[in-house]
Amino acid sequence: MPNNTAEYQYVTGQYRPSFTALFEQYQLANDQVLRERPWALDVRYGLHPRQTLDVCFAKGSAKANLVYLHAGYWQSRDKVQFRFIASALSARGYNVALLNYPLCPDVAVEQIVASVSHGLLFSLTTLAASDQRLPLIVAGHSAGGHLAVELAMAQTALAPQQRPIAAIVPISGIYDLAPLLETSLNDKLRLDMRQAQACSPLARVSGDLVPAAFVVGGEETPAFLEQNRNMMEAWTLTGSPAICLEVAGRDHFTVLQEFAGPGGMLLGLIDNLYQAVCPTTETA
Repeated sequence: MPNNTAEYQYVTGQYRPSFTALFEQYQLANDQVLRERPWALDVRYGLHPRQTLDVCFAKGSAKANLVYLHAGYWQSRDKVQFRFIASALSARGYNVALLNYPLCPDVAVEQIVASVSHGLLFSLTTLAASDQRLPLIVAGHSAGGHLAVELAMAQTALAPQQRPIAAIVPISGIYDLAPLLETSLNDKLRLDMRQAQACSPLARVSGDLVPAAFVVGGEETPAFLEQNRNMMEAWTLTGSPAICLEVAGRDHFTVLQEFAGPGGMLLGLIDNLYQAVCPTTETA
């Protein structure tokens, strides 16, 4: 398939034969963190069967909360595949909530945004009262990166003191959905151009936004690298703080290895964001 097609840029060009072995490795890490950390599993936050969340509680005193939104092009995958990201984060003092959400074509993309908005707030109710007031960072991967941006943009309608999210880390996200109309992904997304534009935060970014770190694997397709750069540039044009990072040698799923300690880039990045929004608090 020519590499200038949308199908290549967003589907076939992102695939690696090594993904099967990588997810087997991730599953071992998922099993390990379930054994080693205290969890609340499959907590319901709505009536839909996929409106559930897991919470991995911080080791020792918590310093912040983090909500993670999984990948899957809004139509596949599950939080249980990504529990490993909580291991090093919880050791560093983060309560980590991983959200499931309804998928296309059962629901539309805008309904997924509404679902995770509710799930994010509900996740805080699983925590001790003192932890509910801690800074909240939202991280998301691929479709989850898009959802993280949508949540941060939506809260600009609230008064500053009512905004729950302190910072976001979108990873390998898609912020302009129009190119997906020309791909097999749209068989389940079922978007037309009007809907794609309405669901594209790149076209709507405005307001006083929280700090954002836009991350992508350096080995991802040019379309993903461009989406990452364009979203960061749009964010900064509002006067809001943002950085763009391309992680050398990482593809769409190996980039998540940067959640592993002790030297994972994503860990350091999240700690830096935490210190930026809580400058008077020492890192735990």
